[in-house]
Amino acid sequence: MDMRPLGKTGFKISVLGFGGGPVGFDATGQETVTEVLNTLLDQGVNLIDTAAAYKGSEEAIGKAVGNRRDEYVLVSKCGRPDDEIQGEPWSAEVISTTVDRALRRLRTDRLDVMLLHSCELEILEQGEAIEALVKARNAGKIRHLGYSGDNEVAVWAAKHPEVAVIETSLNICDQTNVDALLPETRARAIGVLAKRPIANGAWRQTSEISPFYLDYSRDYAARLNAMGVSPADLGFDGDPAKAWPEIALRFTLAQPGMTTAIVGTTKDSHLKANLAAAEKGPLPAEAVDTLRAAFRKAEAASGETWPGLR
Repeated sequence: MDMRPLGKTGFKISVLGFGGGPVGFDATGQETVTEVLNTLLDQGVNLIDTAAAYKGSEEAIGKAVGNRRDEYVLVSKCGRPDDEIQGEPWSAEVISTTVDRALRRLRTDRLDVMLLHSCELEILEQGEAIEALVKARNAGKIRHLGYSGDNEVAVWAAKHPEVAVIETSLNICDQTNVDALLPETRARAIGVLAKRPIANGAWRQTSEISPFYLDYSRDYAARLNAMGVSPADLGFDGDPAKAWPEIALRFTLAQPGMTTAIVGTTKDSHLKANLAAAEKGPLPAEAVDTLRAAFRKAEAASGETWPGLR
């Protein structure tokens, strides 16, 4: 498994990471979570991403691999109150309490990275949310802090001196952050975690997609259709349904300054396919250029801007 430095954090992480969203949203059973995560760790995947908002995810991950804590870099996200934690969204109280709960749920004494979970620009500018994470870092509860989000808010966050990691949307159907954000993160040695690197399976039938991700998938499917590119155009033969996941993942891995592509599947066949695709490395430059040009042309033809999807 190829390893890349996570910006200025000092960590080296695998180009393929595990996303804990489906663990919560799809209520994946503990036995499956345990099997999947231990398999990935055995294969060299050492980045695990979750969030307070992924109900049940932090607990399941802690139970699954808390005993192997030193083998992976652990990322979670916070900011909003919930059934257990009350208070104003993005307040220091809610953030600090969520950090403490994450430590208990994930069965660890530290979080390697804690991200503010897609708050608006005005929240970041007020400073309280970032200061709450700085305080948690100074107390040794987290090692690094950052932001999860897109577009102009992510660009602002990348310029903040305390931010070390950005998680953002980046895939064949979601390319705005390639041009707007990645130059900023590269200039400041910010680690970049790419969410939705396989575009929520934009080429799949609706019946194959988890209900939670349908809105994203519809938007991505519309964009992919407008782009008018086929796997054959990119040098891939055979079944398009099998080719697209590899193309999408390797496109994301090819973007300069991108550290890790986070994939949340818990299906064994998908895990094996993603691992095999990651081993092949970034998509060839010619194919990347074709997809980049198709995105720009389709966006211009739509008469609208295609922002990064939150």
